[in-house]
Amino acid sequence: MTVQQLSKWSGPDAIAAGVRQLWDSGAILRARLEGSSIFPLELRLRQPGGAEMGQAFEAVRTWIGALVGMAREARGFGYELVWRDINHRQLGRNRIPVAARIPSEEDALRLIGRGADVRRFDRLAGMTLDAFPILRPWLLRQPLKPLVYADAWEAILAVLRWFRAQPRPGIYLRQLDIEGVDTKFIELHKALVAELLDEIMPPETILANANGARQFESRFGLLIKPTLIRFRLLDPDYYIGGLSDVSIPVAHFAALETGVERIFVTENEVNALAFPPVRAGMVVFGGGYGIDRLAQAGWLSSREVMYWGDIDTHGFAILDRFRLHVPHARSILMDRATLDAHRPLWGAENAAARHTGELGRLTEDERQLFVELRDNVHAANLRMEQERIPYAWVVDAIRSALESPR
Repeated sequence: MTVQQLSKWSGPDAIAAGVRQLWDSGAILRARLEGSSIFPLELRLRQPGGAEMGQAFEAVRTWIGALVGMAREARGFGYELVWRDINHRQLGRNRIPVAARIPSEEDALRLIGRGADVRRFDRLAGMTLDAFPILRPWLLRQPLKPLVYADAWEAILAVLRWFRAQPRPGIYLRQLDIEGVDTKFIELHKALVAELLDEIMPPETILANANGARQFESRFGLLIKPTLIRFRLLDPDYYIGGLSDVSIPVAHFAALETGVERIFVTENEVNALAFPPVRAGMVVFGGGYGIDRLAQAGWLSSREVMYWGDIDTHGFAILDRFRLHVPHARSILMDRATLDAHRPLWGAENAAARHTGELGRLTEDERQLFVELRDNVHAANLRMEQERIPYAWVVDAIRSALESPR
């Protein structure tokens, strides 16, 4: 009988693995927290069949010997074997182990070397429930998690106490003053802290639609770094304190007092930097679907606004969305003439980013071109990127747009 054949039968390692699965599932610690026990427990053994016993009797004896040698009777802890009497037509009456019985939790823990972890769990669970009895259901669901974060657990509890005492504090994370806890610690443990705060904080102190570690501050009432809008003033007469290239928070942009009359929005940073001079003009760095942040700038409704994006399905989808906030915005350099004139410069749009639905805020000409792009009329996944268009063509198109009626 080969070693491969023996490995089909449950030996001492398989019994330990069965107990380890119980540990990994949290069942042992969960029962301990509930004041109960899952022991004594029997684990069924994979055992040789009648034919195997007749063909490889010595291998069966070796298998049984290995089990007996590591059993509780031999080692003083671990498992007890449950035997069954069999009558074999060749070998006669014999006994064969059919299960391993783990008498107690102590035996199980010694078998897999988790005694120290249980003592650590008792300490961490005790600390947790003393401070936050409300966390008992969470501990029952996640009994292993305190052990994963054992070295940080006291600090995590300190963070929870701070937020419980000062819900939605309205300060920056950097300003939290918690003894023994620095900002970096919270940054590294945001996901776990958020999970626990969800359990202990009153529902009215949690912003429910702010999810994930990236929205930790919004969810729990901390200040966040303001989102900035970057723009360039295209006419020296309208510079702000002598500055032409400015980045300001969205709220400040919404309240901006400026006499500019023509606003261009473009997605490509280099295009915005190289945008030609325009009398009383401004170019805004769009940032893809970040154009939503322009919705707060109500003063755009009284200005001439033009949008320049890539000629692809994604570009037209952004234009469509921009018009949700600025309905009168016109498009430039997103037309059939520009596309046809630069055929050698065509590229391919990322298939995963393509927009394949309907867009309801496009003009008839824009919609026709969008449908052709969407349906691969001219080429598969056709894309004409902004930065590929020759600069002279760009300048002429901007001049023509300024001369044409709104």
